[in-house]
Amino acid sequence: MKPTDLSRPAQPQTPRRRPLLLAGAFFLLGVALTGIWFQHHQAGSVAGELSAPTKNLLGQLEAPVTIRYYSLLPGNTDETLQAFAGRVAQLLNAMQAASGGKVQIASFDTPAETNTAAASADGLQAFNLDKGDACFLGLAIASGKNKESFARLQPEWEPALEYDLARAILRVAATGAPAKPAPEIAKPSSEIIASINRLIPDVNAASVKAADQIFHAEFMKQCAEAGTELEAQINAAQQQVVQAQTSGSPADLEAAQKNLAQVQLAQADKLKQVAARLQIQLAVFQRMKNSATNAAK
Repeated sequence: MKPTDLSRPAQPQTPRRRPLLLAGAFFLLGVALTGIWFQHHQAGSVAGELSAPTKNLLGQLEAPVTIRYYSLLPGNTDETLQAFAGRVAQLLNAMQAASGGKVQIASFDTPAETNTAAASADGLQAFNLDKGDACFLGLAIASGKNKESFARLQPEWEPALEYDLARAILRVAATGAPAKPAPEIAKPSSEIIASINRLIPDVNAASVKAADQIFHAEFMKQCAEAGTELEAQINAAQQQVVQAQTSGSPADLEAAQKNLAQVQLAQADKLKQVAARLQIQLAVFQRMKNSATNAAK
C-alpha cells in the first residue's frame, strides 16, 4: 500500500564536502537554538506552535530534507499513544510549513506489510510484539545519502521532541547541502581587498587552495571569538531572566526572556555574516589571482 504523502518528498542529491565554515556556523547556531528553545518551553507554548528559533532554523536550510513518519498503530493501540502520534504529525506539518518547502513529509499510517518493512529498513524499532501485530512509531530524517532515525517515539519524549527534531534536521541538512558557488563580486570594497592583502600579502605566491585554507583558518578564529562573546552575552541575559523570576514580575520576566532570544539570534546572524564574508574573500582572491596571472602573460 502506498504511503499517504503530506507532500512529495524532494529528490535526493549527492552530498559534497562542505567548507569548514559550516562546522562553526552550525555549531553556534545550535548553541543559540538550545538556549532559546529552553526559554520557549520554560515559558510554555501552544500545542502545535513552533518556537522562534526552530522557525528561524527551518527557514534557512541550505539542502532539502525528507522526513518519513511511520505511525503504524493497530486500532487496539492505547488511546494515549494514538493521541501522541497525532500531535507528532501536527508538529511535523508545522515544520514543513515553516521550512518554505525545504522540509518534505511522507506519512505512513497504514500497518500494511510494505509499510512495516519500510519502517524496519529505516531503522525503526517494532514494539508490542507480545500483543499481536508489530507497532511502529518513529521517523527517519534524510538529505541525500545522509540519514538519522528516531527508532521509537514515546509520549515521555514529547517536551523535547521539537528541539531534538530541529537538531537532527540541522545536522542532516548541513552534511547534505551541496557546496555553493563562489559569489560574483563586480566591485569588491576596499575593506575586503585590505583584509585579503593582510592575510595574503603576495597573491602570486599563494594558490587558490592555500588561500582557501588561510581564509578558513581566519574564519575559525573568528568563530572562537564569537563563541566567547556569545557565552558572555547569554550568561548576562540569563542572569536577567533569573532576576526577573525572583522579582515575580511577569512583565520583567517577559522582557528578560525576549532580550535573551534577541541576543542569541543576533549572534547567529553575526556568524552568518562572517561566513558570507569568507565566501566573498575567496571569490575576490580568485579574481585577483586570475588578473595577476593574465597580466604576467
